[in-house]
Amino acid sequence: MKKLILSVFAVVTMAFTTQVYAQKNPMVGGAAMYPTKDIVDNAVNSKDHTTLVAAVKAAGLVETLKSAGPFTVFAPTNAAFDKLPAGTVDNLVKPENKATLTKILTYHVVAGKMDSKAIAAAIKAGGGKAELTTVQGGKLWAWMEGKKLVLKDEKGGMSTVTIANVYQKNGVIHVVDTVLMPK
Repeated sequence: MKKLILSVFAVVTMAFTTQVYAQKNPMVGGAAMYPTKDIVDNAVNSKDHTTLVAAVKAAGLVETLKSAGPFTVFAPTNAAFDKLPAGTVDNLVKPENKATLTKILTYHVVAGKMDSKAIAAAIKAGGGKAELTTVQGGKLWAWMEGKKLVLKDEKGGMSTVTIANVYQKNGVIHVVDTVLMPK
């Protein structure tokens, strides 16, 4: 009887823990995001990030984004890529434009794991605006507009984080609604 009670307790505890664990990360593009998977393994399941995944593959960045990191990725949705002038994405994924594509994609990545609390702390320390250095070497500026985290790129473009804190085993993803552009 004691073994049965302990077994039931273990199953209930595991079920509760799994439910809490699963709720930690938001759904992205209709897919569960698992903090035990890396950035690429999660992104490939999001129907909202098929363009980003194709671009990462074309740029040869899959292995980099599967590495230990940690990375903070501002991940543009398909709709964000659709805002670019017609033909831009098709042109960027061509082999001869790999360097330009890599520059744009690595501009969306910051070294380290900066969840919303870390970004908020950087914004507070910066007197209301944080300057982030991207892996590409450029700068992004972040601030809050009400409850929305806004990013500004080097060309003056603005992007809003639509889903924050999608934890990965090698970093964190923040989904953004506009592609960020370096100089």
